[in-house]
Amino acid sequence: MGKTHLGMRSYFFYFLAFLILNGCSGSGISSFIFPDHQADTLGRAGNSNPEEDPDLALEPAEDKEALSEELETLKQTGEWENKDTADAPEPEKEDQKGFPIVHNKQVDAYIKIFTGSQRKQFARWLATSGRYAPIVYQELDRFGLPRELLYLAMIESGFNQRARSAAKAVGLWQFMRSTGRQYSLRIDNYIDERRDAKSSSEAAASFLSDLYGEFGDWYLAVAAYNAGPGKIRKGLNRYKADNFWDLAQHNYLRLETKRYVPKLIAAIIIAKDPEKYGFHNLVYKTPLKYDVLEVGPGLDFNAIALISGQNVKEIKELNLELKKGRTPLNRKSHLVKIPAGSLQYAKANMGKLHNVVKNGYKIHIYKSGETLSAICRRYNIDKTTLLKVNNLKSGKINNGKRLRIPYTTVAYQLLSGKGGLPAGENFILHTVRKGETISNISKRYNVSPELIALWNNLPNIHKLSIGQQLALHTDKNGTVKPAGIKPQASRDDNIIVLAENNKRIHHAEPAAKSVQLGWYEVKDGDSLWTISRKFKISPAQIKKWNNLKSNLIRPGVRLKIKSV
Repeated sequence: MGKTHLGMRSYFFYFLAFLILNGCSGSGISSFIFPDHQADTLGRAGNSNPEEDPDLALEPAEDKEALSEELETLKQTGEWENKDTADAPEPEKEDQKGFPIVHNKQVDAYIKIFTGSQRKQFARWLATSGRYAPIVYQELDRFGLPRELLYLAMIESGFNQRARSAAKAVGLWQFMRSTGRQYSLRIDNYIDERRDAKSSSEAAASFLSDLYGEFGDWYLAVAAYNAGPGKIRKGLNRYKADNFWDLAQHNYLRLETKRYVPKLIAAIIIAKDPEKYGFHNLVYKTPLKYDVLEVGPGLDFNAIALISGQNVKEIKELNLELKKGRTPLNRKSHLVKIPAGSLQYAKANMGKLHNVVKNGYKIHIYKSGETLSAICRRYNIDKTTLLKVNNLKSGKINNGKRLRIPYTTVAYQLLSGKGGLPAGENFILHTVRKGETISNISKRYNVSPELIALWNNLPNIHKLSIGQQLALHTDKNGTVKPAGIKPQASRDDNIIVLAENNKRIHHAEPAAKSVQLGWYEVKDGDSLWTISRKFKISPAQIKKWNNLKSNLIRPGVRLKIKSV
């Protein structure tokens, strides 16, 4: 674990530099690429952690009290028979154009539950069906399946893309991980297509088609969808049964599995004529519609919302398959869903997206028995930093004390259309043209080639690409300034005033006559990279002078700075 954490921290500087300088990509795909293991660490550090985001968290697929009620009710219905009750209508003929309907005791029991104790829940389910029906119907029609199977998703998950069962089945259609992958659903650290409405509906239709093809009976197919085809196949062979109801009479299938067939039938009966069963004035949700935008890896929901001009919660609802709240880092591009009608606006803003790296704090309430080491491991910070930001001199902490935990966040903003200046930022972007070199660009803006290379992390100042954008830092008037530190007249020649923020760096002992030393207090949003740009020195020098073992710095820390 120790080596892993050091490796994460060793990449931190490169990540910050990349984010700052790559915010304005000239390509059609916005790319934010950094090592996979390190990206997860950054995500855990901040309040934007998707695992703590209630809009992304998985939810129980079924209420325990409702389940208990259903099982107790079914136990009182007696034998499971394929016989209609006396007042049942004429049963429908079974074929792949319609789902077969039977009115037996178990079905009637569920109709009473749905119109009684679970009425409010069932009304919500019916209303939500309007959101998913067009997508599900498209896939069912493509496979030639009964449209009534829409309501299988309803009884499985309540049309909740974030539903997870006790058995760890996930999504609208409650796929287990192995079955989902068998039907081409992508499931990894970054994405879970079981939570994607269209992808999971396609997989479910394919799975149901295969099950019906094997068993030739929709009741058996639905039972196999829940219990697994192997379980049903084995039961039919063991009890010499040829239909679901005969199999259900034996103590072979768990009641939790057997109930899905009558539960589905009851849901279909009510959904076909809700008014008859007392569901009046239902307002069905608007069908799910969206545009698709290709973006690069590591783009989070806030950035997608910004470029599309939409609410971030709506972006989350459209992309619930993205488990970490951003596009996958292990693919060159990803198709994100944005609200219908916003595609052109989003495309126009792709090249204007800009990143701002900032430091923030979250609160950890100290509990008796905790250790500083455990807290530091949890939040991936070192003990010295934790003590400093909380003004602690030792590891003795009182129970209930509120500890400030520093973390790094990335905020987004759009560059303006005029001159390429982002709001609140003092730099311009120069787009390299044919024939331009670093030398004539530096002369044009009266700044050294070396500083341009430093500002833009150029590996080779002699190699520029046509269309490449270079960030050039300016003063408040928009004039490019060659230095981040500007010596000004002072009674003490060793006092230097920063041109950017007019903050004084206090006197420190000089190492040589030609060298000036000072102290710089780290501010919110600072990194080794940004500080090195201000002072025209390298991050390695700052680390050396301050005995820093990693690139992580926190607001309030004083760094020794040297300027020749």
